[in-house]
Amino acid sequence: MPEKKFCPFCDGDDERIVKNNLAFAIYDTNPASPGHALVVTKRHIAEYFDASREEKLAILELIDEMKQAIDKKYMPDAYNIGVNIGEIAGQSVPHIHIHIIPRYKGDVDDPRGGVRGVIPKKQKYN
Repeated sequence: MPEKKFCPFCDGDDERIVKNNLAFAIYDTNPASPGHALVVTKRHIAEYFDASREEKLAILELIDEMKQAIDKKYMPDAYNIGVNIGEIAGQSVPHIHIHIIPRYKGDVDDPRGGVRGVIPKKQKYN
């Protein structure tokens, strides 16, 4: 039987800020901005599309709850929410995790295009 690889979400000890029966949220250990959080399934599943409908609904519920917690503690001006699905899309941990990235006025010169910035030449459009 192959040895189980370390998973920072299954084997880590980060403080769970909010949780439900199928998912939990933690602050990112390498945040893109103050308050950057991750919503993670409790079940070890590599990709979002492999999650059950119930797990996806649990994730959505915690995104809303975590937004309230971030608003209270960090008072951001806006948010980006995203998920990397597969190595080519930038997924570095093979366990579903949705990024909740608080945004602050002036954190970048021109925020237009938002998540389109994952492909820098495509971020700006008319």
